[in-house]
Amino acid sequence: MPPKLDPTAIAIIYLRCTGGEVGATASLAPKVGPLGLSPKKVGDDIAKATQDWKGLKITVKLTIQNRQAQVEVVPSASSLLVKALKEPPKIKSKDKGAPGPKHDGNVTFADVCEIAKVMRPRSMARNFRGTVKEILGTAVSLGCKVDGVPAKEALVIVEKGEWDDKIPAAYNSKSPNKQTNPTF
Repeated sequence: MPPKLDPTAIAIIYLRCTGGEVGATASLAPKVGPLGLSPKKVGDDIAKATQDWKGLKITVKLTIQNRQAQVEVVPSASSLLVKALKEPPKIKSKDKGAPGPKHDGNVTFADVCEIAKVMRPRSMARNFRGTVKEILGTAVSLGCKVDGVPAKEALVIVEKGEWDDKIPAAYNSKSPNKQTNPTF
């Protein structure tokens, strides 16, 4: 028989689910069942916490302690961009293998900077401008436009530095105590 679970231990589980929907309890049961939680209750908690992300695929972080689950939404760059496009929730199609929806809307560069602020802690870029370029790369894959310009062209514009005045000054400035080219 396996050992008893320590009630003070903290377990963290990451799940990918559709926002605003109660996921299949059969997929939740093997993950939360051994921790002493009801998959149906956890599914309802996830659906309640992801109402703002209705119809979007979203990552959810479950922090479990004392048989209580706290649900936290961990948005990805693509879900933040789709939310910024203000598109209606997608309808699940019955066609298997059908291509996903085309996101041909327009997002402002200020929205891209806001998304980059949210994604900055998880970004691998050295500076904020690199994070903005990561978000623009995601916009390229979604197929949306940035300030009326195709995302691929917006990426070139940011690379040339033409939109540096649009990047917030708090993030754009180079820190005097950071070396731009560190020597190893």
